[in-house]
Amino acid sequence: MSDAVRGRRILVVEDEALVAMLLETMLEDMGFRPVGPVGDIDTALEVLADDSMLDGALLDVNVAGREVFPVAAALKAKGVPFVFSTGYGEGGLPEEWRGQPTIQKPFTEDAVRTALFKALGVATV
Repeated sequence: MSDAVRGRRILVVEDEALVAMLLETMLEDMGFRPVGPVGDIDTALEVLADDSMLDGALLDVNVAGREVFPVAAALKAKGVPFVFSTGYGEGGLPEEWRGQPTIQKPFTEDAVRTALFKALGVATV
């Protein structure tokens, strides 16, 4: 666990229950405090409107049949770093979102850590 991330609040937007639970466990093991998981776009936008204390987010690209990009745009507008999660990898993202830290499903804890630390500007340990 890195002191640089201990207690940082990470929003999890993921509609698959098992993946969401896995991400929660991974984040807790890394020292983060997961927020959510949130399983739909509208609730994720409500959380963003109500919660000004987020340090980052993990966003599944396809959430309950809708693309997560409105949530990504809201996070970007607030200056909150985030990582996309998708079965298609970065190549499956629209051009405007390429270059954003992205993990491809199925992912490992190392992949989540590396992408999230990169997004947050924290050196990996």
